[in-house]
Order: sequence, then C-alpha cells, then structure tokens
Amino acid sequence: MKTVILCGGRGTRLGEYGTSVAKPMLEIGGRPILWHILKLYSHYGLNDFVLCVGHLGDTIRRYFTEEGHISGNNWRITFSDTGAETNTGGRINRVRHLLEDEKTFCVTYGDGLADIDLKRLTSFHMDHGRTGTLVAVRPKSNFGLLELDQDGAVTEFREKPEMQEWVNGGFFVFNRRIFDYLHDDAVLERESFEHLAAERELMAYRHGGFWKCVDTYKDYLELNDLFDSDQAYWKVW
Repeated sequence: MKTVILCGGRGTRLGEYGTSVAKPMLEIGGRPILWHILKLYSHYGLNDFVLCVGHLGDTIRRYFTEEGHISGNNWRITFSDTGAETNTGGRINRVRHLLEDEKTFCVTYGDGLADIDLKRLTSFHMDHGRTGTLVAVRPKSNFGLLELDQDGAVTEFREKPEMQEWVNGGFFVFNRRIFDYLHDDAVLERESFEHLAAERELMAYRHGGFWKCVDTYKDYLELNDLFDSDQAYWKVW
C-alpha cells in the first residue's frame, strides 16, 4: 500500500520560515518533520511513498536522495512535482498515474505528527468499505476558557482544555473511488469531502491520542520542546 504525502504548499502562517524553508523540512530534534512522518508509516510496514512536492521541492528531493539521510530505512520514495500553487485535492489527482496498481492508499500532510496506530486505521477502512476514511482528533483550544455565572462573575478558568468538537487530523485512507471526487483544482477538504459526506462515503476514525500539526511557528517550537523533554509521543518506532 502506497502513502501519498502532500508536501508542496507554502507555509504562509510561519512567516519567514514558510518562505525560506519548505514546511515539511522544519526540523524536530534535528530531523525534518517529513522524516518523522516517514518513520511513523514505516513502523507499520508502509514503506512506499509518493511525495507531492511544489514550493521549495528541490530541497526535499535533495535531502532524501543524499546518501546517509535515509540509510537504514527500507523506504521507496517517488517525487512528483505537483506545482507550487496546487490545491490539496489537485495534488492527489496529479499523482493518479502513480497509484494505478493501488486499490487502497494512504494520504497525509507533510506537517502533522501523531501516535496513530496505522494498522488499526487501515483495518477500520477496509472493514467499512466506503470511499474514504479520515482521522478525527480533538485538539486543545488555543485559548483558556472562562466559566461565568449569571451575574458575569468568573467562577472557573480552564487553561486551554481539549476541544469537545472533532476536527480533521490530516491522516486519510482512500480507495480508488476517491478519484471520482477529484480534479486538478480540487480542494480535498472542501468540495471533495463535502460530496463524500453528502453521499455517506466518508467515515471518521476517532483518535484520542497525541496529535499536533505545525500550523504556526509556535507549534514548531512546541514540538521541539516535547522532543527535548523526552515527550515525543509520536515516536512509536
């Protein structure tokens, strides 16, 4: 089973780091985020990767083709230049020819880490038989929450609690029917998922463990702090 990794977008919320460094190449513990993602999938026997590159894609290609950076790993990596401005669904559509022999394949972003059991995830997908599966997570709120009484007095302060709502965690499994919902300009998370949901063809795998994506520079610092304090929960290998 192949794994498609979307790593061609611009890290616009990272400021100078998003323009000078490809987001998947930001280092956590001295290794690119993308390296950590490959290690996670490889731990579950998924070693065949299609990297959809675009913005600063040459830096990704160079890193993973230089001798020594992937030594000791049984990785098979195919690079596909899917454009610097291409939307997420379009990137997957543009590597369709590399997935012709795959009845089922995984997809993820190049900026998220989690301790997801990928064996259970893929089994869940196979069992329900629908077009797609996304991992649903409950991240922590970005803000502390206030509890107020009817007079407006603060009765409790909760420091960044876990959200009660589920959000898209960015780890997916699809069968080939997904291409019926894609085109070169498609945004996976909008029209593609909306159509799948309307047809009840998209299932959610609830993940209650660790999950964190690098959306901002603060997120990047937090992941490095976790790594430095021996709390790299995503490091299941």
